[in-house]
Amino acid sequence: MRRFVSHVIAATLALAACAAVAAPLATVRVDYAHSGNALQDGYALERVVIEPLPWPGSSARTIDATNRGQNRVEVVDAKTGDLLYSRGFSTIFGEWRSTEEASKISRSFQESVRFPKFERPVRVRILERDERNEFSVAWSIEIDTDAPDVVKRQPAAPAPLIPIHVSGPSPDKVDLLIMGDGYTAADMPKFEREARRLTRHLFSVSPFRERASSFNVWALAVPTSESGISRPSTGVHRASQLGTRYDIFGSERYVLTLDNRALRDIAQHAPYEFIEILVNNETYGGGGIFGQFSTAAAGNEWASYLFVHEFGHHFAGLADEYYTSPVAYAAASARMEPWEPNVTALRDPASVKWQRHVKAGTPLPTPWPKAQYETASRTYQARRAALRAANRPESEMNALFREDLRATQALFAGKPHRHAVGAFEGANYEASGYYRPTMQCLMFDRSDAFCPVCQDGITDIIDLYAGPARQ
Repeated sequence: MRRFVSHVIAATLALAACAAVAAPLATVRVDYAHSGNALQDGYALERVVIEPLPWPGSSARTIDATNRGQNRVEVVDAKTGDLLYSRGFSTIFGEWRSTEEASKISRSFQESVRFPKFERPVRVRILERDERNEFSVAWSIEIDTDAPDVVKRQPAAPAPLIPIHVSGPSPDKVDLLIMGDGYTAADMPKFEREARRLTRHLFSVSPFRERASSFNVWALAVPTSESGISRPSTGVHRASQLGTRYDIFGSERYVLTLDNRALRDIAQHAPYEFIEILVNNETYGGGGIFGQFSTAAAGNEWASYLFVHEFGHHFAGLADEYYTSPVAYAAASARMEPWEPNVTALRDPASVKWQRHVKAGTPLPTPWPKAQYETASRTYQARRAALRAANRPESEMNALFREDLRATQALFAGKPHRHAVGAFEGANYEASGYYRPTMQCLMFDRSDAFCPVCQDGITDIIDLYAGPARQ
């Protein structure tokens, strides 16, 4: 009990300090349904909510110019059309519609956008990228945040908020909320230990290491009746607070929640801009959606890697640079230039998007031992699939991952362009037509560092929320 009270006091004091800087704006959340299939989609309003905590962001950094995400939310003055707020994001629906199932049936997904409360009616616009890779308005709705049907009172917080790493007032910082799912009341000390351990690891990886003072990190978990989350492919089903589970879109390692309402109703009791969900499981798995949330199996041997890799997706919109692992998505027929900062279709090598990192004389495309890597990877993937099919102990899978990483490092060692920034073919789940900046990166395999291009992509988002680092 003493530990619980100390958490509450510490969190209360930290939140009070964050709110005391200026009269804070309220936080508005618009919950809506996003439904459709591979060919068409539509939107429908569910509710407008005034969250219990003030807006955590800066009033000086309301416009997003990073051009990230498959979608963008824009909040404009309903009368004048002046742009008041914008952010890029992606959606689970957007991923699902690229699966085979989306060509057969329609589904509906819950989504939310959040923004500061302005003192006048606003129009909320959801934009989607079109066939030219440009944003166009997909849905627009006028919102009066003072209307009678707006939800303005919320239940009390269902669990104490734990301050993990508090650097200062929220408007000047990036606020990261670490949530737990599948932790019982008895597991709560374990959740806090894992949240602290993984936070320390995040801030050991550049550029997060250099920008640790730009972050606040909080932790929040509502106890469940059983330890762990559902893994339907093995017949394991658990009732959890966030509805997080394995086997999303038929991929045994893909962990997400499709219950956005449950997620947001709990998260609203913390100041947050980004969410990472720790699941109380040892089986390898995770996931990350830009601007939504990321997940990681906290009990797995590779939890530190999973935490940072998936956060790279969620936080900065980084693309996966690997391409030999099976995924649930269908390959796109066109090779459009990706919006993600760390992959390219290389239509014009002379103006590759990370040109400033490419040294003179580096060939584009850049040679690497691609054929040898793919031969080894086919063998590795077959062994991995066999272990999962036989439901072998996780220790055997972990050993295979270590063996694979050692083999890749040995293959790449001493090769020309090993540490160069160039354009290495094979990325974005495709063996050809897409290129990554370096031979090896944390977004390519289970190595331990982001390449310079990914670091730039991360820094751009830190600056968007916390402002540039002081020199």
